[in-house]
Parts: sequence; C-alpha cells; structure tokens
Amino acid sequence: MKNFPRLVTAMITPFKDDYSVDFEGAQKLALQLIEEGNEGLVISGTTGESPSLSKEEKLDLFKAIKEVVGSKAWVIAGTGSNSTLDTANFTEKAARTGVDGVMLVTPYYNKPTQDGLYQHFKTVAETIDLPVILYNVPGRTGINLLPDTVVKLAAVPNVVALKEACGNLDQVTALKTKLPEEFYVYSGDDILTLPMLAVGCYGIISVVSHIVGKQMSAMINAYLSGDIQKATKIHLQLYPIFKALFVVSNPIPVKKALALVGRPSGKLRLPLVEPSPAETEVIKEALKKVGALS
Repeated sequence: MKNFPRLVTAMITPFKDDYSVDFEGAQKLALQLIEEGNEGLVISGTTGESPSLSKEEKLDLFKAIKEVVGSKAWVIAGTGSNSTLDTANFTEKAARTGVDGVMLVTPYYNKPTQDGLYQHFKTVAETIDLPVILYNVPGRTGINLLPDTVVKLAAVPNVVALKEACGNLDQVTALKTKLPEEFYVYSGDDILTLPMLAVGCYGIISVVSHIVGKQMSAMINAYLSGDIQKATKIHLQLYPIFKALFVVSNPIPVKKALALVGRPSGKLRLPLVEPSPAETEVIKEALKKVGALS
C-alpha cells in the first residue's frame, strides 16, 4: 500500500438504465481514476449518492472496487450515518470487505452537541482497527464539528484524518494550530485545495478529479515541491471546472460531465434529477476550457 494519499476522489456510483448499480462501470471508472493520479477513492460518500444506496449495495461496491484496485490505491468506505449504533454495526461489516479505511460523516438532522459528536465518532472508531477519516460538511448536515472536538478525537488511536468542508479558512487555520502534525486535514472543497495546502493541510478529497485528476495531482505536487507559481497557475486554469461542477447540487454536475466525456456515470437516483439545459451548458463550457471536451 502507498503512503497516506494526498489526492483522493470521492467517487460517483454509476447506475444502469434500470437504476441498479453498474458494478462493472464502477470498477472501470476506479481504474481510470487511479491511472490519472488518484491515490485513493472514497466509495459511497455524498458524491456516490450514499443516501440512495442500500447497505447491501454499499458492501458489494466496497468489495467490487477493492477487488480491482488491490494495493494500487486506498479504498475508503463511506460508512457514516446519524445513528451511532447503526454506523458502528455497518462500519464493522465494511471493514470485513477488505477496504483500507473508512470515512464517517457528522450525524445529520438530529443535531448532536459537540460532546455527542465526540462520543459518536469515538464509539464507531473503537469498533475497528482501520484508519478513520472524519467528515465535516455543515452545509449538508446542519452541524459543525469544531476544532476542539477534532483535537479530542485525534487522541483516539485510529482517528487519523479530517475531510474539512466547512468552507471557512479561519476554522481550518485554528485546526492546524491545535492538531498534532501527524493528523491529516483534507480540503473537502476543490476550490479551496491550494489555500488549504498553504495553511498546512495535507491534500484533497475531490470531485473535480473525476475529470482533471492529472491537473489536480500536478497542482499538489508543484506546491509541495515549492513551485508556488506553477501551483497557482494550475489553480487558476481549473477555476471554471471548480465552479461548474457545483453549479447545482453535487453529484448532479459531475455525473453529467462524466457522461459528456464518455466515462461511466449513468442515471441519478431520485430525488436527484438531471441538470437543466442552462446548467448543462455551463458544464460543457467548463469542460472545453479545461481541455476535457473538444
């Protein structure tokens, strides 16, 4: 297994015309993403339409992706929910599929306190021996995992990373002043990858890397090698795709983008629907600007 990954794709889940999971398409896409510089894949995260997948489908996806990926990249299972007991039980089952780690989103809708968040993540992490990535995305869950709580969780031996999608560089900076150096903080927003690297974060759990994985990898590597000018240039070149793939709720735009460039994507499961003609045009224009579509 490679070192802990810096560029990770939160992978879509391809569906067939009858809305069943396209496991063969998922395997094909996973290998394509790895060939383009992705060092890890999150399976059944938000971008993978996790709310619309059954537990059985998720477990089958974890197995299918790990089967073809092997040790070429990290396979990280999205196993979080807003029930601690259900999350712990499901995470144990996911660990048995051979995945390399799990990602746990903050419990949504029931709005726990910070102590409730701490107890939730600690309880789930202690059920497995795999690395655990916390996932903070207040815009979707209605709750913000605060820096002091992350610091407490970093003392749990296998809680090793955070996908931070709060969109607040002040909060990210506060995190980095409090956390141990060996704890990995990932950007959860593609457009903030470079700014978050600049304040000491480790990498990105990305959506746009479905389309521009090579460029995202080059930007990260340029920054790490000290070529800030090159990293900035790539960041600015990718601005159109950063914006277009969030013109409407993720993963609607990225699935449309993948279809436009001829990669496995398939339908969206309700309640998600296809982008409007105007939104589709925005996606097409961005793909052209970044050289992904002639």
